[in-house]
Amino acid sequence: MLYEYIVIFGYFLLIVGIGFAFKNMAKSSTSDYFRGGGRMLWWMVGSTAFMAQFSAWTFTGAAGKAFTDGFAVCLVFFANTFAYFCGWAYFSHRFRQMRVDTPTEGIRRRFGHQNEQFFSWALIVFSLINAGIWLNALGVFSSVVFDTDISYTIIISGLTVLFVSVLSGAWGVVASDFVQTLVVAVVSIACAIIALVKVGGPTVMINEFPTDFIMGPDMNYGLLLVGTFVFFLAKQMITIMNLNDSFRFLNAKDSDNARKASLLAMVLMGVGSIIWFIPPWASAILYPDAAAAYPELGNKASDAVYLVFTRNAMPIGTVGLLLAGLFAASMSSMDSALNKNAGIFVRSIYQPFFAKKSMDDKALLKISQIVSFACGILAIGFALFFKSLKELSLFELMMSVSTMIQVPLLIPLIFGLFIKKTPQWAPWVTVILGLFVSWFMMNILTPQVFASWIGIEELTRRESVDMNLMLTIAGHLLITVSFFCLTTFFYQEEKDSHKQETDKFFTDIITPVIADAEQDDYDCQQRDKLGLMVVIMGSGMLLMTLIPNPLWGRLVFLACALVILGIGLLLRKSARKTSIHSVVSTSVDKAI
Repeated sequence: MLYEYIVIFGYFLLIVGIGFAFKNMAKSSTSDYFRGGGRMLWWMVGSTAFMAQFSAWTFTGAAGKAFTDGFAVCLVFFANTFAYFCGWAYFSHRFRQMRVDTPTEGIRRRFGHQNEQFFSWALIVFSLINAGIWLNALGVFSSVVFDTDISYTIIISGLTVLFVSVLSGAWGVVASDFVQTLVVAVVSIACAIIALVKVGGPTVMINEFPTDFIMGPDMNYGLLLVGTFVFFLAKQMITIMNLNDSFRFLNAKDSDNARKASLLAMVLMGVGSIIWFIPPWASAILYPDAAAAYPELGNKASDAVYLVFTRNAMPIGTVGLLLAGLFAASMSSMDSALNKNAGIFVRSIYQPFFAKKSMDDKALLKISQIVSFACGILAIGFALFFKSLKELSLFELMMSVSTMIQVPLLIPLIFGLFIKKTPQWAPWVTVILGLFVSWFMMNILTPQVFASWIGIEELTRRESVDMNLMLTIAGHLLITVSFFCLTTFFYQEEKDSHKQETDKFFTDIITPVIADAEQDDYDCQQRDKLGLMVVIMGSGMLLMTLIPNPLWGRLVFLACALVILGIGLLLRKSARKTSIHSVVSTSVDKAI
């Protein structure tokens, strides 16, 4: 375990270093702190958009689902891929063109102050719950690695995320997301290649999977699986492309970079949807008793399958690298949530109601950092609560919270982009109705009741869980969405005090944002600072070739190190070119 500890410690130092490296870029204003002043390049924004849908849950809860059920888990991630495609085609550049610093400022521009207040509080609470789930997933994995109480790992990892988020704001968050994307990529690809070699190739993996690879166990109705996927497409569209989650694209330097960012996230998600789950699929053949390795996790035992594979099949040091990847994924999701919450609270709650008129932007920046810290402590508290829920797998916990709470909360925030004439009470009343629909589907129109209506006598537990998700999403599409759309019949233009601002909002979202003349300097700093961080990470991975492993194990680390070093050196080279171009342009301007 000594080498694993060294790898993890080195990674933590790198993340803290990123926080310090980008600290000065978040000092000048709250806009810089919340969204990097809207000056980030597409590959940075694309990586943070990708990582926002990627957490330790992918390597734990989703991996456990892949281990037991086969291919079906990919449907959720294919739906994410589809959502990012739609972002490239329609949403991402419109979000950037809202010309706001925080998501709730966009909500205010579209729906007015009343809805801004309602959604500000609701979104802060929900994001803290989500952050708690992500931290809990990380704690499940790391507690079995270190053989320590899950509470300690939750607290330590939570405080590390908190440090980066408070110190450097959006710049540190997005920069760490880019580095973390590289960590996740190299770990996933290396594990997938080794898994395929050990299991004998993809054909063997599919044919020898313990149950039907496509359908999985306890699934007697193929139509249910198809229906679940169709409804997942709608669900992930709602939960990814909405005014709240627009914060990912508010960082982009212009409209074109926002679209490229969504395209990058789509490609990464599409490729990753298969690569991530090859080790769990192979483990179902190589290590069929993997779920029994950690009985202390209760129903979450299968969620540690990635650890079982890594310890048995990968070279020494990979467990530390994998855990670093898990920290990367969870930290990415959590620090984005903390930064977003700080922006929402300061701009939509503190500034309009509590701030003195004489308070300048730097004073608000201090308040933002305090709010980030407080939100981080609350997220750690939620994670400590979720650790006690051993009767639910992480997959079921994540899906239940997302479907029952997140979907109704976000329906007005996506459909409001298409339906212009709605009364000001429509968004918050829609959310209340949606929560009632969730309760109704959970307690009244249960899967068992619905199954009896269509002549099915008995459902397996898996079928019941999937049908509940499908019925809840269907209920929201048929009832919650329809209600919001029908409120347009109650709209009275002469009584709409917000009409002028609404018209301006819809004009702005179709008007492109173009980067200003100062952007070249920011481009150079991004490439140079990140290039240095990536080179340091690649150098650290190169040192992992010294760990006493078989030759093939050393070659795995060498290949990963060379890829990362190459990316880092390319970034630094492009930074020098950008700097020279900027100097030449400035000289020409002065001459003119």
